[in-house]
Amino acid sequence: MFPMLPRWLLVPAAIGVILVNAAVFAAFWPPPAPPPNASRAQRAYFAYCARCHGVEGQGTWRVTLLLIRPGDLSDTRRMQGLSDQYLFDFIKNGGASFGKPGMPAFGFYLSDPEIQDLVRFLRALPANQ
Repeated sequence: MFPMLPRWLLVPAAIGVILVNAAVFAAFWPPPAPPPNASRAQRAYFAYCARCHGVEGQGTWRVTLLLIRPGDLSDTRRMQGLSDQYLFDFIKNGGASFGKPGMPAFGFYLSDPEIQDLVRFLRALPANQ
C-alpha cells in the first residue's frame, strides 16, 4: 500500500492540484474569434495577441492564472510613450531581449509587413475604446 501523507501536506497538495487544473483549463479555453469583417492586422491580433492581451488590449484572466501581467495596450498614455520601432522589435524579438520574458517572439510567425500592420492596429486600439 501507499504510505499516508502527513496532514500538513494535504492542503499544499490540494492547492497544487487546483492550480494545475486551472492552468490546463486556461490553456485549452478557445481563443476569441475576430469579427467577420476583420482586417488582416485585426486577424493577426486575434490570432497572436488576444489570448494574453484580451480583445480590448487590457489583459485576460487566462494569463492572470499563470501569474503573468501583460501590458495594457489600451492605455493611451503608455502607448504614446512607446515608439513604433520599439513595438515592432518587441513583437518580432519577444520581451526577453527587453527584460520582459513573458512576451514570446513572433518574428517566426509574422513577416515584417505583417508586424508593421499590427503596430498600426495597436496604435488605433486605444481609440477604439
